[in-house]
Amino acid sequence: MRFKKVSFKNAEGHELSGRLDFPLIGRPRAFVLFAHCFTCSKNLKSVEHISQAFTKQEMAILRFDFTGLGQSKGDFADTNFSSNLSDLKDAYDFLDRNYEAPQIMVGHSLGGAAVLHVSGDLEKVKAVATIGAPSTPDHVSHLLDSGRKDLEEKGVADVNIGGRTFKMKKQFLDDLEAKKGSNVIRNLNRALLVIHSPQDTIVGINNAQEIYAQAMHPKSFISMDGADHLMTMEGDARYAGSIIANWATRYIAIGEQDAAPEGEVWTRIGSDGYTTEVIAGRHQMIADEPPSVGGDDQGPTPYGYLLAGLGACTAMTLRMYADHKKIDLQEVQVKLTHDKIHKQDGENSESAKGKIDQIKRKITLTGTLSDEQRNRLIEIADRCPVHKTLEGNPEIVTEEQK
Repeated sequence: MRFKKVSFKNAEGHELSGRLDFPLIGRPRAFVLFAHCFTCSKNLKSVEHISQAFTKQEMAILRFDFTGLGQSKGDFADTNFSSNLSDLKDAYDFLDRNYEAPQIMVGHSLGGAAVLHVSGDLEKVKAVATIGAPSTPDHVSHLLDSGRKDLEEKGVADVNIGGRTFKMKKQFLDDLEAKKGSNVIRNLNRALLVIHSPQDTIVGINNAQEIYAQAMHPKSFISMDGADHLMTMEGDARYAGSIIANWATRYIAIGEQDAAPEGEVWTRIGSDGYTTEVIAGRHQMIADEPPSVGGDDQGPTPYGYLLAGLGACTAMTLRMYADHKKIDLQEVQVKLTHDKIHKQDGENSESAKGKIDQIKRKITLTGTLSDEQRNRLIEIADRCPVHKTLEGNPEIVTEEQK
């Protein structure tokens, strides 16, 4: 993803750290604001996978660290749910001042409760999505059991959450308690998508039921069967992201979008894995490698696209020829394979230099065709432009774009 490290100050004057991910090319069709889970950070792997789903839908997404977490300044012990809500509003204002106000709000776990609480007051927000969100923010208090007694008696305690220790103050509990009984979900007045796993052991599925029951239409629910609370399985995070991003397109204001010029293809790969975004004109695709070589198999391999280009060009060329000659060609199927084979002359045949690329193309022609027409069509297949390019030893010029 194209991204930019950003920072902005919250209401308390603390500098909050964020990352703004952009589509591969052109202007974003909309901006999205993401609120991460309790004590997590913007760099959680599942957040990255979800963010990629939005950039593939030509949207930009801001993820940031709440006060005292990740790379953001301030003391976590001085924060509470209300300060999280304030941070979210400051992030919204940052986008509104410097780019464009977000139309979509997405929240994970307690971040989901946070977006439910603030979105109704944010003018430009059109749709809200939650992942594993509690129906009331005080639900998170059960995570504090390890230090709750000290919090109640001493007003401050070291609390273990998810294997990490955080210093917290009793005011956090008091603030959560004060938020009980709010009607923010019923009064949200925004399109709502609730995503939750029946196997979520941190925030039970009953929370999704309560959120859905309180919300007014339009509202939707997706059951993430088998997923854990943090969406640690990559497939779960990518699936959740793709569902939300596609759902969100129904609610955003869509104008004329930039596209790669005709004949121009863009690709982009991130810092982890081989999954690569591909844009050709207005068409978006994914390239990847199989798991056997360390990929995630999210799309065809580069050679898969090469063969697809040749196969599509072959079929189109035969279709054009048949239409021009008024030949009854009903269907064309092209099967292609690519291999490295040894040269047949025997010289250096066992060395790497002795191998050449071989593409096998098998064509199935369907229609009322004479033998002469079939033979001619097979001859025409070799005249497709991609075939000629591959055989023509094309010059490839590489330079850095600055």
